[in-house]
Amino acid sequence: MAEKVIDIQKEINPNFKSVWKTKKPFNILKGGRNSFKSSVIALLLVYMMIPYLVKGEKANIVVIRKVGNTIRDSVFNKIQWALGKFFLMEDFKVGVTPFKIVHKKTGSTFYFYGQDDFQKLKSNDIGNIIAVWYEEAAEFNSAEEFDQSNITFMRQQHPLADMVRFFWSYNPPRNPYEWINEWSENMKEEVDYLVHESSYLDDRLGFVTDLMLNDIDRIKRNDLDYYRYIYLGEPVGLGTNVYNAELMQPIKELPKDEYIIYIAYSTDSGHQVSATTTLCVGYTNKGNVILLDTDYYSPAGKVNKKAPSEMSKDLNQFVENTKKRWGKPVELELIDSAEGALRNQYFLDYNIRLSTVNKKKKIVMIDFVHDLFAQGRFYYLDTENNKVFVEEHRKYMWNEKTVHTEQPKVIEIDDHTCDAFQYLCLTMAQRWGLRA
Repeated sequence: MAEKVIDIQKEINPNFKSVWKTKKPFNILKGGRNSFKSSVIALLLVYMMIPYLVKGEKANIVVIRKVGNTIRDSVFNKIQWALGKFFLMEDFKVGVTPFKIVHKKTGSTFYFYGQDDFQKLKSNDIGNIIAVWYEEAAEFNSAEEFDQSNITFMRQQHPLADMVRFFWSYNPPRNPYEWINEWSENMKEEVDYLVHESSYLDDRLGFVTDLMLNDIDRIKRNDLDYYRYIYLGEPVGLGTNVYNAELMQPIKELPKDEYIIYIAYSTDSGHQVSATTTLCVGYTNKGNVILLDTDYYSPAGKVNKKAPSEMSKDLNQFVENTKKRWGKPVELELIDSAEGALRNQYFLDYNIRLSTVNKKKKIVMIDFVHDLFAQGRFYYLDTENNKVFVEEHRKYMWNEKTVHTEQPKVIEIDDHTCDAFQYLCLTMAQRWGLRA
């Protein structure tokens, strides 16, 4: 039987030749979506391990994400894919508690860690390390987080390796002043660093399918800045308005060939001087997201403000009325994780435990909404109740004093429907096909 051999030139686009050939210890790969930078790193890491396997030597590689619970669906699967490309997967065994992929004969291992468990990572004496990969490096808080880990790994260098090689991969944040954008620009001047940029336009091997191209073209037509940010990897800046309001599409009724599969609710609850809103959103057979109804209560100017017990009844009435109207199953009832009074009251009154949102940075939550809008998949019923949603999103703005900083902030005035919708898009991102 003929020996199985990988033709690496059919797996690596020509623009990554410098990454494959470089001997530099520090390698930063940044680029847009579908640039295949992560695939290149995964293949290169497997390729780097092979000479040690041939010699019967144990060699280890460490792969890190900022948050540990994202490992399984990203780098863990990607390394297995790369091993399969080299026809090596059957020589390895896979473990998930903890995540690791181990060579059966030599014990050579791909270790997977979340930086959120840094103390465990720091105390682990792995030894025989030849490479380290930080995937989605923009999720980290600063370059100092890398520095803390790197020193630990350098001390555990394999005795036969001339160095431990480090790789970073990420999509540049849209804010030019985000720390990682400035960091990678500064590293271009360092002799030990390779800084590589890529986008889907560099594909020469046909990895970007026609279906992908159609989706990219749709986003390019809808929102050019978002296209440049997501697919070209350009830090295009924030501008003043957060959203392109023209991408919110009004409809009077659902099209005849479209129907709702399920509905979901999201609540942003205010306090004595702040509004409370609940959105009722439908997800359709065509993958569209439709704002069906909005409940909005503002205590501004009112002498007697509603107590949590009253707001609990209002929320339940809104949910029951919309459930009856649309006659569809409820997929999710979501509320701001910072709101305890209404959530507890609702459970006391109706024995229903509202789900809470696992918040991320504001700019990240906003990007999930950007993605939905840019895909042209968001509609709203043009009703009186939904006007407040449209107006708040039209007026939603960045604070100009913070735009040119690493921590941009929005103006937190009349933004309650904006918050509620961000919570929903963030929570449903995987099911709705949204990425930040």
